[in-house]
Amino acid sequence: MFDELRPHLAELRKRLGLSVLSVFIAFIVTFTFHNYILSWITQPLNDALVKVGRIIESQGKSTWKMYTPEHNSSSKSASSVAKTLGETLDKASKEADTKLASLLRDAATSAKELATLLQAEEQKMTDTLSPNKTFNGQITTHQVGGAFFVALKVSFFAALLLAMPFILWQLWLFVAPGLYSHEKKMVLPFVIGGSVMFLVGVLFAYYIVTPFGFQFLITFGSFLYTPLINIEDYVGFFTKIMMGFGIAFELPVFAYFLALLGLVTDRTLKDFFKYAIVIIFILAAILTPPDVLTQLLMAAPLVILYGVSILIVAAVNPEKPEEDEEEERDSDASQKA
Repeated sequence: MFDELRPHLAELRKRLGLSVLSVFIAFIVTFTFHNYILSWITQPLNDALVKVGRIIESQGKSTWKMYTPEHNSSSKSASSVAKTLGETLDKASKEADTKLASLLRDAATSAKELATLLQAEEQKMTDTLSPNKTFNGQITTHQVGGAFFVALKVSFFAALLLAMPFILWQLWLFVAPGLYSHEKKMVLPFVIGGSVMFLVGVLFAYYIVTPFGFQFLITFGSFLYTPLINIEDYVGFFTKIMMGFGIAFELPVFAYFLALLGLVTDRTLKDFFKYAIVIIFILAAILTPPDVLTQLLMAAPLVILYGVSILIVAAVNPEKPEEDEEEERDSDASQKA
């Protein structure tokens, strides 16, 4: 038995070796341009920080004024009263006799000094009671070699995307010997379709999911706390989302491949639909940030892709009636006889 598996294991080792080599070569290329790749990766986060900053600034202009004493309509501030008193005493000193004028000038000077002190205390109280009116969200690193390791991570992620067509090609070459000649002709649709769908999933996550998800997560609590986002955590988080959506969008391709091998039919997928909905939402909860919006943005396309997969399988390997299956078995038996 082991002798029969040995050629297949050798072939598998060859295909895996070539796939790893392609990723390594792509990694060398992508590491050269890691700054541009990192800028592309952090762009959704920077856009979200800018939008949240504008929201907080507009909220501050419209609502945070209620915390400042000068906008309190119930009474005047103590500094304004002291300032008015000083001006009144100063004016009275100019109209009084010499002795009284001296006393009034001293009182006016004291009132002005009191107004200055009260104004400083009111400003200090305002800064203490008011929310943080400045939004200074930043992307930071907490490690000495953080920037270097981040460059390695983003380069590997980009290399994996760049080598994906070749990896799919190697996967097909490993499976192709077990297929018929007409099935082997499907190598180009499999490789091109798999690469395109993976790219569509990544772009959908980048341009649709991350803007909404990041803005929601950053906005929550930003009126009280300044977000200092660790770049190492963000890159891992971003990669998880992109890979999750890329793999999820491969569903029609894998359904086509399984239907081509005769492993699934459209009836199989239809009967499994109610379980697939549960699995889709569980995967969406695992692969996306912990908020309902992002989870729905992943689950909804997956449900649609599942429906597309049913149509694809129905065209490639539809469910046959029992009579047709019996006739097919009879014809196969007669050919063998």
